[in-house]
Amino acid sequence: MFEEKFMETKTFYFNPIRECCFVAWDQTGSCIFIDPGCYGERELQRLKDFVAQKQLKPEMILLTHGHFDHILGLEDVARTWGLDAWIHPDDHEQMVRSGQWCSQLGLAFKPFTGTLHDLSDGQVLRFGETELRVITTPGHTRGGVCFLCEKDAILFTGDTLFAGSIGRTDHPGGDYDQLIESIDRKLLPLDGDITILPGHGTPSSIGYERATNPFLQPA
Repeated sequence: MFEEKFMETKTFYFNPIRECCFVAWDQTGSCIFIDPGCYGERELQRLKDFVAQKQLKPEMILLTHGHFDHILGLEDVARTWGLDAWIHPDDHEQMVRSGQWCSQLGLAFKPFTGTLHDLSDGQVLRFGETELRVITTPGHTRGGVCFLCEKDAILFTGDTLFAGSIGRTDHPGGDYDQLIESIDRKLLPLDGDITILPGHGTPSSIGYERATNPFLQPA
């Protein structure tokens, strides 16, 4: 039987790295931001305009991990709407390191001064009438996580799993074997019809990646 979907999403491609920032909302008008990588006032204004147009009520900010391209707009977004942020504790160090990366790349970076909450595996986060379950997937970073909306069959994968690829593991905190294990044990067993919304690039599905992703095929 067809099950009506309630959560909607909008993808914004932000900053020089073309990171995917997501706005997710449901029929109540409550919304969240996932990985606010907006850089500069112009990109922040795009978020403001969208929220105003849809008459949404921002509730919180969720972070799949702490790399700079995913948190460039964290401080501005949090201040604009008075929001707290959630991240896995193993990526607190990544957030600090992000400022160093931006300095080397000549990018302005605003450290987060708001309230930061810790995520844990299996934790359920709620906004409006929507629930997201936290799935810890270390490997790209030590504290990498994905967010699963089981009701609507949508998985926000951050930089863990991409369409046709996986997250890089050559930066501090990366571990290739751990990343493959995270994907193999925690993501691939999920229903194949689940849509994945990654931190870069285009959407895909669990089933398609299970069958075709070259990094995930048996040797």
